[in-house]
Amino acid sequence: MTRTGVVVVTYNSAEVIERCLDACGDLPVVVIDNASDDGTCALVRRRVAVTLIANAANQGFASAVNQGVAALATEFILLLNPDTELTSQVDELETACSEAGTGLAAGKLVNEAGQVQRGFTLRRFPTPATLIFEVLGINRVLASNPVNRRYRCLDLDLDGDMDNDGEVEQPAGAFLMFRREVWQRLGGFDTQFHPLWFEDVDFCKRVSDLGLKIRYVPRVTARHQGGHSIAGLEWSCREVYWYVSLLKYALKHFRPLGYRRVAAAVMLGSLFRTAVQVVRRRSFGPIRIYSKIGRLAGRSLISSRISELNCLGDCSKATKQRQL
Repeated sequence: MTRTGVVVVTYNSAEVIERCLDACGDLPVVVIDNASDDGTCALVRRRVAVTLIANAANQGFASAVNQGVAALATEFILLLNPDTELTSQVDELETACSEAGTGLAAGKLVNEAGQVQRGFTLRRFPTPATLIFEVLGINRVLASNPVNRRYRCLDLDLDGDMDNDGEVEQPAGAFLMFRREVWQRLGGFDTQFHPLWFEDVDFCKRVSDLGLKIRYVPRVTARHQGGHSIAGLEWSCREVYWYVSLLKYALKHFRPLGYRRVAAAVMLGSLFRTAVQVVRRRSFGPIRIYSKIGRLAGRSLISSRISELNCLGDCSKATKQRQL
Protein backbone atom coordinates (compact mmCIF):
# COMPACT_ATOMS: atom_id res chain seq x y z
CA MET A 1 0.00 0.00 0.00
CA THR A 2 1.27 3.48 -0.92
CA ARG A 3 2.25 5.44 2.17
CA THR A 4 2.42 8.89 0.55
CA GLY A 5 -0.24 10.91 -1.24
CA VAL A 6 0.31 14.23 -3.02
CA VAL A 7 -1.69 17.43 -2.55
CA VAL A 8 -1.43 20.12 -5.24
CA VAL A 9 -3.28 23.43 -4.97
CA THR A 10 -3.84 25.14 -8.31
CA TYR A 11 -4.93 28.57 -9.47
CA ASN A 12 -4.65 29.22 -13.21
CA SER A 13 -1.89 26.62 -13.45
CA ALA A 14 -2.59 25.18 -16.91
CA GLU A 15 0.92 25.99 -18.14
CA VAL A 16 2.65 23.87 -15.49
CA ILE A 17 0.26 21.36 -13.94
CA GLU A 18 0.80 18.54 -16.44
CA ARG A 19 4.56 18.42 -15.84
CA CYS A 20 3.93 18.37 -12.10
CA LEU A 21 1.46 15.47 -12.38
CA ASP A 22 3.69 13.53 -14.78
CA ALA A 23 6.54 13.69 -12.27
CA CYS A 24 4.36 12.27 -9.47
CA GLY A 25 4.39 8.86 -11.17
CA ASP A 26 2.22 6.30 -9.39
CA LEU A 27 1.67 8.34 -6.23
CA PRO A 28 -1.99 9.10 -5.50
CA VAL A 29 -2.65 12.78 -6.22
CA VAL A 30 -5.41 15.17 -5.21
CA VAL A 31 -5.59 18.49 -7.04
CA ILE A 32 -7.60 21.25 -5.38
CA ASP A 33 -8.37 24.01 -7.84
CA ASN A 34 -9.25 27.45 -6.49
CA ALA A 35 -11.59 28.64 -9.25
CA SER A 36 -9.17 28.72 -12.18
CA ASP A 37 -10.48 30.10 -15.46
CA ASP A 38 -7.60 29.05 -17.74
CA GLY A 39 -8.41 25.39 -18.41
CA THR A 40 -6.52 23.90 -15.47
CA CYS A 41 -9.48 21.73 -14.43
CA ALA A 42 -9.99 20.39 -17.96
CA LEU A 43 -6.36 19.23 -18.08
CA VAL A 44 -6.60 17.53 -14.68
CA ARG A 45 -9.90 15.79 -15.54
CA ARG A 46 -8.16 13.95 -18.39
CA ARG A 47 -6.18 11.99 -15.81
CA VAL A 48 -8.42 9.31 -14.38
CA ALA A 49 -5.91 8.46 -11.66
CA VAL A 50 -5.94 12.02 -10.27
CA THR A 51 -8.69 13.24 -7.95
CA LEU A 52 -9.87 16.78 -8.69
CA ILE A 53 -11.67 19.02 -6.22
CA ALA A 54 -12.84 22.09 -8.16
CA ASN A 55 -13.80 24.94 -5.83
CA ALA A 56 -16.38 27.36 -7.22
CA ALA A 57 -14.59 30.24 -5.45
CA ASN A 58 -11.02 30.79 -4.29
CA GLN A 59 -10.92 29.23 -0.83
CA GLY A 60 -7.33 30.26 -0.18
CA PHE A 61 -4.24 28.08 -0.02
CA ALA A 62 -4.58 26.84 3.57
CA SER A 63 -8.21 25.79 3.19
CA ALA A 64 -7.45 24.03 -0.10
CA VAL A 65 -4.57 22.09 1.48
CA ASN A 66 -6.90 20.93 4.25
CA GLN A 67 -9.42 19.78 1.63
CA GLY A 68 -6.74 17.78 -0.14
CA VAL A 69 -5.40 16.11 3.00
CA ALA A 70 -8.94 15.14 4.05
CA ALA A 71 -9.52 13.55 0.63
CA LEU A 72 -6.47 11.27 0.97
CA ALA A 73 -6.10 8.20 3.19
CA THR A 74 -2.30 7.97 3.19
CA GLU A 75 -0.02 8.12 6.21
CA PHE A 76 2.19 10.81 4.68
CA ILE A 77 1.20 13.90 2.71
CA LEU A 78 3.53 15.50 0.17
CA LEU A 79 2.56 19.09 -0.53
CA LEU A 80 3.68 20.29 -3.95
CA ASN A 81 3.22 23.56 -5.79
CA PRO A 82 1.89 23.09 -9.33
CA ASP A 83 5.14 24.50 -10.76
CA THR A 84 7.20 21.88 -8.90
CA GLU A 85 8.38 18.63 -10.53
CA LEU A 86 9.82 15.74 -8.57
CA THR A 87 13.23 14.71 -9.89
CA SER A 88 13.87 11.87 -7.45
CA GLN A 89 12.01 9.30 -5.39
CA VAL A 90 10.53 10.43 -2.07
CA ASP A 91 11.40 7.32 -0.01
CA GLU A 92 14.02 9.15 2.03
CA LEU A 93 11.48 11.80 2.97
CA GLU A 94 9.17 9.03 4.21
CA THR A 95 12.04 7.57 6.25
CA ALA A 96 12.87 10.96 7.78
CA CYS A 97 9.21 11.66 8.56
CA SER A 98 8.87 8.24 10.21
CA GLU A 99 11.61 8.83 12.74
CA ALA A 100 10.55 9.35 16.34
CA GLY A 101 10.26 13.01 17.24
CA THR A 102 10.07 14.19 13.62
CA GLY A 103 7.00 15.91 12.21
CA LEU A 104 8.00 17.29 8.81
CA ALA A 105 10.58 16.61 6.12
CA ALA A 106 11.55 18.46 2.97
CA GLY A 107 13.88 18.01 0.04
CA LYS A 108 15.96 20.39 -2.04
CA LEU A 109 14.38 22.75 -4.58
CA VAL A 110 16.43 23.51 -7.68
CA ASN A 111 15.95 25.79 -10.66
CA GLU A 112 15.94 24.83 -14.34
CA ALA A 113 19.75 24.78 -14.31
CA GLY A 114 19.81 22.36 -11.39
CA GLN A 115 21.08 24.95 -8.91
CA VAL A 116 19.65 24.99 -5.40
CA GLN A 117 17.18 27.81 -4.79
CA ARG A 118 19.03 29.50 -1.96
CA GLY A 119 16.95 31.85 0.12
CA PHE A 120 13.76 29.94 -0.68
CA THR A 121 14.35 26.22 -0.13
CA LEU A 122 15.05 26.79 3.57
CA ARG A 123 14.55 29.70 5.90
CA ARG A 124 14.64 30.22 9.63
CA PHE A 125 11.57 31.35 11.49
CA PRO A 126 11.04 35.08 11.14
CA THR A 127 11.74 37.23 14.18
CA PRO A 128 10.48 40.78 14.77
CA ALA A 129 13.82 42.05 13.46
CA THR A 130 13.48 39.90 10.35
CA LEU A 131 10.06 41.28 9.44
CA ILE A 132 11.08 44.84 10.29
CA PHE A 133 14.00 44.53 7.89
CA GLU A 134 11.64 43.04 5.28
CA VAL A 135 8.96 45.74 5.42
CA LEU A 136 11.51 48.56 5.51
CA GLY A 137 13.20 47.14 2.41
CA ILE A 138 16.55 46.68 4.14
CA ASN A 139 16.80 43.01 3.15
CA ARG A 140 16.27 43.97 -0.48
CA VAL A 141 18.71 46.88 -0.55
CA LEU A 142 21.37 45.24 1.66
CA ALA A 143 20.81 41.53 1.05
CA SER A 144 24.08 40.56 2.75
CA ASN A 145 23.12 42.01 6.14
CA PRO A 146 23.38 39.46 9.00
CA VAL A 147 19.63 39.46 9.73
CA ASN A 148 18.80 38.54 6.16
CA ARG A 149 21.63 36.00 5.87
CA ARG A 150 20.36 34.20 8.93
CA TYR A 151 16.69 34.39 7.90
CA ARG A 152 17.25 33.05 4.38
CA CYS A 153 19.84 30.47 5.52
CA LEU A 154 22.51 31.97 3.29
CA ASP A 155 25.07 30.71 5.81
CA LEU A 156 24.22 27.03 5.17
CA ASP A 157 25.45 24.57 2.58
CA LEU A 158 22.16 23.33 1.13
CA ASP A 159 23.81 20.92 -1.31
CA GLY A 160 25.58 18.69 1.18
CA ASP A 161 24.74 16.94 4.42
CA MET A 162 23.93 19.43 7.13
CA ASP A 163 24.95 19.63 10.75
CA ASN A 164 22.55 18.58 13.51
CA ASP A 165 21.26 15.62 11.49
CA GLY A 166 19.58 17.86 8.92
CA GLU A 167 17.31 19.58 11.45
CA VAL A 168 15.97 22.88 10.10
CA GLU A 169 13.22 25.38 10.88
CA GLN A 170 11.18 26.43 7.86
CA PRO A 171 11.26 24.53 4.56
CA ALA A 172 9.23 25.96 1.70
CA GLY A 173 5.61 24.84 1.44
CA ALA A 174 6.25 24.23 -2.26
CA PHE A 175 7.88 20.86 -1.38
CA LEU A 176 6.94 19.63 2.06
CA MET A 177 6.06 16.24 3.55
CA PHE A 178 4.23 15.75 6.84
CA ARG A 179 2.53 12.99 8.74
CA ARG A 180 -1.24 12.96 8.76
CA GLU A 181 -1.15 12.55 12.53
CA VAL A 182 0.77 15.82 12.89
CA TRP A 183 -1.70 17.66 10.64
CA GLN A 184 -4.55 16.32 12.78
CA ARG A 185 -2.91 17.38 16.04
CA LEU A 186 -2.54 20.92 14.71
CA GLY A 187 -6.07 21.10 13.34
CA GLY A 188 -4.72 21.49 9.81
CA PHE A 189 -3.35 24.61 8.16
CA ASP A 190 -4.61 27.86 9.68
CA THR A 191 -7.19 29.32 7.28
CA GLN A 192 -6.93 32.83 8.73
CA PHE A 193 -3.95 33.27 6.37
CA HIS A 194 -6.27 33.94 3.45
CA PRO A 195 -5.82 33.72 0.57
CA LEU A 196 -2.07 33.04 0.81
CA TRP A 197 1.32 33.74 2.39
CA PHE A 198 2.70 32.70 5.79
CA GLU A 199 0.38 29.69 6.17
CA ASP A 200 3.30 27.30 5.60
CA VAL A 201 5.53 29.32 7.95
CA ASP A 202 2.83 29.15 10.62
CA PHE A 203 2.40 25.40 10.08
CA CYS A 204 6.13 24.75 10.52
CA LYS A 205 6.26 27.02 13.58
CA ARG A 206 3.40 25.15 15.25
CA VAL A 207 5.08 21.82 14.47
CA SER A 208 8.25 23.11 16.11
CA ASP A 209 6.26 24.36 19.09
CA LEU A 210 5.02 20.78 19.58
CA GLY A 211 8.66 19.80 20.10
CA LEU A 212 8.87 17.92 16.80
CA LYS A 213 11.87 18.08 14.47
CA ILE A 214 11.77 19.31 10.88
CA ARG A 215 14.24 17.46 8.66
CA TYR A 216 15.97 18.50 5.45
CA VAL A 217 16.99 15.72 3.05
CA PRO A 218 18.98 17.28 0.15
CA ARG A 219 19.25 13.98 -1.73
CA VAL A 220 15.52 14.25 -2.49
CA THR A 221 15.08 16.95 -5.13
CA ALA A 222 12.44 18.76 -7.13
CA ARG A 223 12.62 21.33 -9.92
CA HIS A 224 10.76 24.52 -9.06
CA GLN A 225 9.81 27.36 -11.36
CA GLY A 226 8.56 29.70 -8.63
CA GLY A 227 5.93 32.42 -8.50
CA HIS A 228 3.67 30.95 -11.17
CA SER A 229 0.28 31.31 -9.49
CA ILE A 230 0.92 34.73 -7.96
CA ALA A 231 2.09 36.11 -11.31
CA GLY A 232 -1.55 36.41 -12.37
CA LEU A 233 -2.50 38.45 -9.33
CA GLU A 234 -2.90 42.18 -9.62
CA TRP A 235 0.11 43.95 -8.07
CA SER A 236 -2.05 45.81 -5.54
CA CYS A 237 -3.62 42.53 -4.41
CA ARG A 238 -0.23 40.89 -3.92
CA GLU A 239 0.83 43.78 -1.70
CA VAL A 240 -2.34 43.67 0.39
CA TYR A 241 -2.32 39.88 0.79
CA TRP A 242 1.33 39.81 1.83
CA TYR A 243 1.07 42.59 4.41
CA VAL A 244 -2.17 41.27 5.93
CA SER A 245 -0.73 37.76 6.33
CA LEU A 246 2.57 39.12 7.66
CA LEU A 247 0.75 41.10 10.34
CA LYS A 248 -1.41 38.08 11.24
CA TYR A 249 1.70 35.93 11.66
CA ALA A 250 3.41 38.56 13.81
CA LEU A 251 0.32 38.99 15.98
CA LYS A 252 -0.03 35.24 16.45
CA HIS A 253 3.59 34.36 17.21
CA PHE A 254 5.35 37.44 18.62
CA ARG A 255 5.14 39.01 22.05
CA PRO A 256 3.09 42.25 22.18
CA LEU A 257 6.15 44.53 22.07
CA GLY A 258 7.62 42.65 19.10
CA TYR A 259 4.33 42.84 17.25
CA ARG A 260 3.97 46.57 17.87
CA ARG A 261 7.43 47.15 16.47
CA VAL A 262 6.57 45.20 13.33
CA ALA A 263 3.28 47.07 12.88
CA ALA A 264 5.04 50.40 13.35
CA ALA A 265 7.63 49.36 10.75
CA VAL A 266 4.80 48.49 8.32
CA MET A 267 3.40 52.00 8.77
CA LEU A 268 6.80 53.59 8.17
CA GLY A 269 7.67 51.25 5.31
CA SER A 270 4.37 52.05 3.61
CA LEU A 271 5.51 55.66 3.26
CA PHE A 272 8.78 54.62 1.62
CA ARG A 273 7.09 52.12 -0.71
CA THR A 274 4.46 54.66 -1.70
CA ALA A 275 7.13 57.07 -2.92
CA VAL A 276 9.03 54.35 -4.78
CA GLN A 277 5.97 52.84 -6.46
CA VAL A 278 4.47 56.19 -7.48
CA VAL A 279 7.67 56.94 -9.39
CA ARG A 280 8.07 53.41 -10.75
CA ARG A 281 4.47 53.05 -11.91
CA ARG A 282 3.91 56.69 -12.84
CA SER A 283 0.61 56.50 -11.04
CA PHE A 284 -0.95 57.73 -7.81
CA GLY A 285 -2.61 54.33 -7.30
CA PRO A 286 0.02 53.15 -4.78
CA ILE A 287 -1.01 55.98 -2.45
CA ARG A 288 -4.43 54.38 -1.99
CA ILE A 289 -3.02 50.88 -1.48
CA TYR A 290 -0.29 51.75 1.00
CA SER A 291 -2.45 54.20 2.92
CA LYS A 292 -4.91 51.36 3.57
CA ILE A 293 -2.08 49.05 4.61
CA GLY A 294 -0.69 51.74 6.91
CA ARG A 295 -4.10 52.35 8.47
CA LEU A 296 -4.56 48.63 9.02
CA ALA A 297 -1.23 48.42 10.85
CA GLY A 298 -2.09 51.51 12.88
CA ARG A 299 -5.52 50.20 13.92
CA SER A 300 -4.03 46.84 14.89
CA LEU A 301 -1.59 48.59 17.23
CA ILE A 302 -4.58 49.79 19.24
CA SER A 303 -7.01 46.88 18.93
CA SER A 304 -4.49 43.98 18.75
CA ARG A 305 -6.52 42.36 15.98
CA ILE A 306 -6.30 42.32 12.20
CA SER A 307 -9.44 43.27 10.29
CA GLU A 308 -9.66 42.71 6.55
CA LEU A 309 -9.07 45.64 4.25
CA ASN A 310 -11.94 46.90 2.12
CA CYS A 311 -9.97 46.32 -1.05
CA LEU A 312 -9.59 42.57 -0.40
CA GLY A 313 -12.96 41.89 -1.94
CA ASP A 314 -12.03 43.79 -5.09
CA CYS A 315 -8.81 41.90 -5.74
CA SER A 316 -10.23 38.86 -7.54
CA LYS A 317 -12.28 41.16 -9.78
CA ALA A 318 -9.27 43.32 -10.57
CA THR A 319 -7.15 40.27 -11.34
CA LYS A 320 -9.71 38.86 -13.76
CA GLN A 321 -10.03 42.19 -15.52
CA ARG A 322 -6.26 42.23 -15.96
CA GLN A 323 -6.32 38.76 -17.54
CA LEU A 324 -9.01 39.67 -20.09
